[in-house]
Amino acid sequence: MSVPTLFLLGASHHTAPLELREKLALAGGKLDALQRALQSVAGLGEFTVLNTCNRVEIYGVAAQSGTVAGLQAAFCALNQMDAAVFEQIRFELHDRSALQHLLEVAAGVDSQMLGETEILGQVKGAYAAAHARNTTGPVLNRVFQKVFQAAKHVRTHTAIGEGQISVASVAVDLALKIFGDLRQCHVLVLGAGEIGEKTARAFRSRHAGQMTVTSRRFGRAEELARTFEARAIPFDHMAEALPESDIAVCSTAAPEAVVTRAMAAAVMRARALRPLFFIDLAMPRNIDPGVADLPNVFLYNLDDLAKIAEENLAQRRAETDRVRALLAEKAGTLWQQVEPRLGGNHTGA
Repeated sequence: MSVPTLFLLGASHHTAPLELREKLALAGGKLDALQRALQSVAGLGEFTVLNTCNRVEIYGVAAQSGTVAGLQAAFCALNQMDAAVFEQIRFELHDRSALQHLLEVAAGVDSQMLGETEILGQVKGAYAAAHARNTTGPVLNRVFQKVFQAAKHVRTHTAIGEGQISVASVAVDLALKIFGDLRQCHVLVLGAGEIGEKTARAFRSRHAGQMTVTSRRFGRAEELARTFEARAIPFDHMAEALPESDIAVCSTAAPEAVVTRAMAAAVMRARALRPLFFIDLAMPRNIDPGVADLPNVFLYNLDDLAKIAEENLAQRRAETDRVRALLAEKAGTLWQQVEPRLGGNHTGA
């Protein structure tokens, strides 16, 4: 490859099943550890790490031919993943192709739920964190600023975001199908971050009955509880709240399961024959997959909800080709601005 080069190395829901994506998820202190490790990779001048439920992608500027290989080795070592396994799920793009991909990601075209809006905020957050750590420079600063403008333009001038499609709305609609009426249901929200808040809001909009919120940050749980007229409990009281809950939504940043099969089995014994609906929106997953084997337990994860959402995506899918063509044009324009900042000869491949 020509050097220096703008590159992307990553894995996403397109290439990796849920079981592998959660092994790559940079939960807990892993993201900080990776960023520290990458600063010692030879030839890596700038970089930004995008870490979401459905993807881990590293955008950077490589000044040497072996830079991306060194980055990949550091990434696999941190995640304790065999290099051969990662080779099967990774993808690597360069220059204009990397720009095109980032544009499609930010615009929601590459999302598991086509056209979802949360991804733009996540891309902005990833760039802001990298900028604060001084790991961006003249190339990535220009790239991300122009990408944000393009994503906003696409949202404004196309129908890619039409209709209510989100993890939260799909989860609540699924609960309605299972229970019929949510007014008598007790909802437990585990995790008071952005996803937890959106899910709580969606349940309130469907007139869910009682709601309990818990989080490792109890102050945040109390804040969210006040917003939705719910009660807040300490996180270590979660097991006590589960038996009285009909629906449990999990979206914490815990690096391991917070609801085990043994815990769920004990809960179901206390509930007799009443069904319990688990919605696992976390990455890595918060709920042991074995919970789904228990009688009267319904467990859905991110991939399950994405499949259900397919039924609601007709209008957005019709816009996909138009949006990609628009973004390809913008990628070409942006590449003309970025290439001189890299120096050297590039093919744009």
